[in-house]
Amino acid sequence: MPEHAFVFPGQGSQYVGMGQELAAASPAAAAVFAAADSVLGEPLSRMAFEGPDDQLDLTVNSQPAILATSIAYLRAAEERAAGDLPAPAFYAGHSMGQYSAMVAAGVIALDDGLRLVRERGRQMQASADDGAMAAVIGLADDRIAELETAGRALGEFTIANRNSPGQIVVSGERAAVEGAAAKARELGAKRAIVLPVSVAAHSPLMVNAAAGMKRVLADVDFNDPRAPLLANADARPLTTAEQCRTELVEHLTRGVDWVAAVDFMSTQGVGVFVEVGPGKVLTGLIKRITSEAESLALDDQSAPGRLAVPNLVTSQPTGATS
Repeated sequence: MPEHAFVFPGQGSQYVGMGQELAAASPAAAAVFAAADSVLGEPLSRMAFEGPDDQLDLTVNSQPAILATSIAYLRAAEERAAGDLPAPAFYAGHSMGQYSAMVAAGVIALDDGLRLVRERGRQMQASADDGAMAAVIGLADDRIAELETAGRALGEFTIANRNSPGQIVVSGERAAVEGAAAKARELGAKRAIVLPVSVAAHSPLMVNAAAGMKRVLADVDFNDPRAPLLANADARPLTTAEQCRTELVEHLTRGVDWVAAVDFMSTQGVGVFVEVGPGKVLTGLIKRITSEAESLALDDQSAPGRLAVPNLVTSQPTGATS
């Protein structure tokens, strides 16, 4: 039988109402949201459940809300499976999802994870300095090097995310990103859209945020993960506490190669990817990366309590009852 992996979404997967049905149906999920409210000293759960959108979408709010919702889904799935939810072969988080993955893998405590992503959001916003990002869709892989050259000629510029074949995100100084978006269309991209953000995530412009997080992380207890995590930049397995601590600093200034992560796990025998968190963004990306593996999301609108617990023995998803 194939191995399975737990994957955790990052910023952009949030939506108003996430986790509300889940918390109503699962005491374990409700306890996670209650813990988040207590740790942060504010009703984060109410913002996740009720919005408004513009407040939930703020980096300092969306990141802890996504982490809380992701862990709530994991705890609810464990509760529903009554101790029969097999451990994954790998944990992997997309960008901020690394924090969720590390909480799930026992690397950091839930309380620390919530505080850290709130601080990560603050540090990133403080380091914005006229940064920008753009999504580029439908650009052939063999033209990406030309895009990088064009962007770097205009300022600080990098490929921030390689999300799936034909889908990348670029990041850097606004002039460079805007110029690269125009160049991408010349190079044959179907779409190149400058995103409505001021933070140049996963670029060298986040160097101050990385330095700030390094200081904060130095005082946090880290443990070895229960199973390997994968580094965002190069899909390198992380198996020790200190490797995980370093990853949370380095991934701020380096890119996210989600294609490499999925490909690596596939070569290691993973045939089932379970998205743990709000929405189905990663599920869609994984289906575009590999047609051979199953990709399932715990967040299922049609399932009772909006929770679909996969049967990881037969690899078929089941909507459990409340």
